[in-house]
Amino acid sequence: MQQPQTLYKLIILYMLDSTKYPLTNSQIANFMLDHDYTTYFHLQETLADMVETQLATMNVVRDTSYYKITEEGETTLSYFTNEVSDTTKEEILEYLKKHGAEVRCRTSVQADYYKNTTREFSVRCLVKERDTTLIDLTLTVPTEEAAKSICQKWRVRCQDVYAYLMESLM
Repeated sequence: MQQPQTLYKLIILYMLDSTKYPLTNSQIANFMLDHDYTTYFHLQETLADMVETQLATMNVVRDTSYYKITEEGETTLSYFTNEVSDTTKEEILEYLKKHGAEVRCRTSVQADYYKNTTREFSVRCLVKERDTTLIDLTLTVPTEEAAKSICQKWRVRCQDVYAYLMESLM
């Protein structure tokens, strides 16, 4: 009989492997808690352990943690994928399909800012499709308010900006 935390890890690895996009802590938690697999506290312990043992990586962008499966995680999953029931696999795939557009949008479009050496703010805006960066744009603005505004608007306007740049430059 396997330990519950081992099953949690395999379920999370299956989720991460199935999307090919990083998932947020809240996306993983919503699935795990909605299906009564574990408690929030145990889930956070499991995710921390997965990062520590290099089964997954965690990247924090503007207070949101994004998780992605590593090669070691893929290898581990390949050995134990049959330990995850077919029913659970179907639930995961159904959840990802149902929330697919949200997953792609939140993880493929990113914006963050930081104070630079000239005491202004640099805003880095990205659009990624899978592991390919389509656009990586850094702007310097004088105030934190301007930086926050650009980060908020980037998610909505990134397609327009990308289309404009492509049309203007090609």
